[in-house]
Amino acid sequence: MGVFIAISVILAWLGHLYYSLVFVEVSLFNPWIYFHILLQTHLFTGLFITGHDGMHGTIKPHDYNTNNILGTIASFLYAGLSFGRLKENHQKHHTHPGTESDPDYCVKSQNFFVWYFTFMWRYVTVWQILIMAVLFNVLLIWFSEARLILLWIVPAFLSTFQMFYFGVYAPHRQPHVTDMMPYRSRTLTRNHVLAFLTCWFFGYHFEHHESPETPWWKLYQKKTAAEY
Repeated sequence: MGVFIAISVILAWLGHLYYSLVFVEVSLFNPWIYFHILLQTHLFTGLFITGHDGMHGTIKPHDYNTNNILGTIASFLYAGLSFGRLKENHQKHHTHPGTESDPDYCVKSQNFFVWYFTFMWRYVTVWQILIMAVLFNVLLIWFSEARLILLWIVPAFLSTFQMFYFGVYAPHRQPHVTDMMPYRSRTLTRNHVLAFLTCWFFGYHFEHHESPETPWWKLYQKKTAAEY
């Protein structure tokens, strides 16, 4: 099931991106363009979450190669990201959440924008920028610059805010109260529809830290069980 879901998310991202680039009218006066931007943003986030499941080995438990292959594909399609580097840093995040040793955490400031740009600085690489620049220029052969920016670049950029807010900032920001221990992580109030729409259930963040072996599509079960 995990492999089927992972491949489905990747294909949904590819399919909607193709549809948008080919068929959606590029005009700020076209109300549908905003729907497609938001949908592609959500699918971008799902793409990253699929890569994240690969990091935890939850796409197909006990199958290193399948998790690495699908995780690498999802991470690369997201924004030319290195799956190996993401996996190494994410393991540190789970080992030292909300501390100076956590690469996702900002010790110097709890300000949203300071923390966001610190977070991005730690993950963006020169190679990633070069890969994305090459892809952008190749795609210019078939699509206009405005189309690529509005329907590919903007959703990718918006999804970084979506993932950062619901998957890093909101769960781990101070104050770190007793209920957040030992993961220094808070969680959304149970609302499975809202949890899926905001960040593919990763607002249930305490549950993720408590059970990192649970794939994203089963996290709602952990949340439900925790409240009974």
